[in-house]
Amino acid sequence: MSKLGKWTARIRSCTATLAFALYLFAGSAHAQFGASAQSQQGALASPLPLSGRSGASGGVVATQTAIPGTTTSVNTLNPTVQVSGAYAGSTNSTSARPFSGRLSLQEAVERAMQHNLGAVGLAQAVRQAHGQTRIARSALLPNVSGDFTETDETVNLAALGVRFNAPGFSIPTVVGPFNYMDLRARLTQSVADFTARNNYRAAQESLRATELSAQDARDLVVLATGGAYLQVIAAKARVQSAQAQLETANAVYQQTQMQLQFGKVPQIDVNRSQVEVLTRQQRLVSLQNDVSKQKINLARLTGLPPNDQYDISEDVPFAAAPAVSLEDAVKQAFDQRADLKAAEVQVRAAEHALTAARNERYPSLSVSADYGEIGTNPGQAHGTFTAAATLTVPIWRGGRTGGDIEEADAALRQRQAELEDQKNQVESDVRNAFLDLQAASSQVQVAQQNLEVTRQTLAQERQRLEAGVSNEVVVTQAQESVASAELDYINSVFAHNVAKLSLARAIGNAPQSLRQFLKFP
Repeated sequence: MSKLGKWTARIRSCTATLAFALYLFAGSAHAQFGASAQSQQGALASPLPLSGRSGASGGVVATQTAIPGTTTSVNTLNPTVQVSGAYAGSTNSTSARPFSGRLSLQEAVERAMQHNLGAVGLAQAVRQAHGQTRIARSALLPNVSGDFTETDETVNLAALGVRFNAPGFSIPTVVGPFNYMDLRARLTQSVADFTARNNYRAAQESLRATELSAQDARDLVVLATGGAYLQVIAAKARVQSAQAQLETANAVYQQTQMQLQFGKVPQIDVNRSQVEVLTRQQRLVSLQNDVSKQKINLARLTGLPPNDQYDISEDVPFAAAPAVSLEDAVKQAFDQRADLKAAEVQVRAAEHALTAARNERYPSLSVSADYGEIGTNPGQAHGTFTAAATLTVPIWRGGRTGGDIEEADAALRQRQAELEDQKNQVESDVRNAFLDLQAASSQVQVAQQNLEVTRQTLAQERQRLEAGVSNEVVVTQAQESVASAELDYINSVFAHNVAKLSLARAIGNAPQSLRQFLKFP
């Protein structure tokens, strides 16, 4: 081959190599421009929901209302523990903890704190918030990836705009096919990104707030379970009272039958006493039915099978409340209430979110590097690397930053308002519980005195009936008074125990202070 032919071939080869290099440079420049444009967007502030209140549905509220109107009964209070939403359900607790068939108050509370649906839902919310915190932290940690590429390509130089016209030279329009392989590891690391840093801090505070909400849910579970347990105790006491009244009615009935034989009373008195026995029997059936329903409700709260095939093992009689002043109780509530602490942490989370939105206007710095082997085959591969540092300066984002700031500021103001409201709510809970406790204590004293008087009256009327100086109507009225007085005493003790339970929840740390307030064995 002549020298001119050799140079022509070499020029052709160089031209093809140059065209290929131009193609790769164009593709690389396009990829880098796209990555640079994406990095210029920077980390954006993570928006928080407008309200920081717990997302768990349902709740537990203890109320004590006055019975309106005039009545001969000393029972003037109507205490209730209202359980709604998730707190009214539970998961199965017998699979994790065998059940003996007798349920104590302490065991009921322990089962409910682990398996009540309200507590379970908040526990899963904590896990979810922890996952969101890890996601926010990932923007601050190194990201490492690896890839392997095998390329087989043909390049159309004319389509890329590569043209070379020289007399005596011919440049191919199509280059290739050619192939190469690339095995590469890539590393990216954010060095200075104030928005991402404050997003992570906001996520940490949100996680802490969710943990405190889960702690507060345990207090609500104690209130719900304790109230349901006290309901069962009161219902069983009503059954025992009804059984005693039925025995008394039977005794009076037998007494009137004997007096009828001696001509001391007419048949109508015997009939009245018999009707009284039948009435007492029906009341007993209704009250036994109520006990079964209350036990089913307690089982639903604690994760037991929803039936009444078990018994409670404890009674909670009347006992004075712990000696604590109203001022001390309010102070303890401000120090201990988990929902108040959660509201405070939510404010800090909103403050970090607002700072993150404002920091979108600041530059951010990141570094990236890659190293790998590239060649036509593994035997001919050579190591190559790239290292770069990128400083991103936001100039104009179409108003996105201003919108993020406005949104975060609205969430912060809402959280601050909720915190103020929560402080008032905590003090209101304590004061209401104290008022309920005072009213219930007074009613218990009156109910005790009334029960003693009515029992004495019934005993005297039965003696008068036996002596023939009274009749069955008066005895029946005295018996009704005793039954009403016993129910009043039962309801008064229940109201007093519910008030103490409400005070324990209002102060906070109800699982730890439950035994102190209710004083059960």
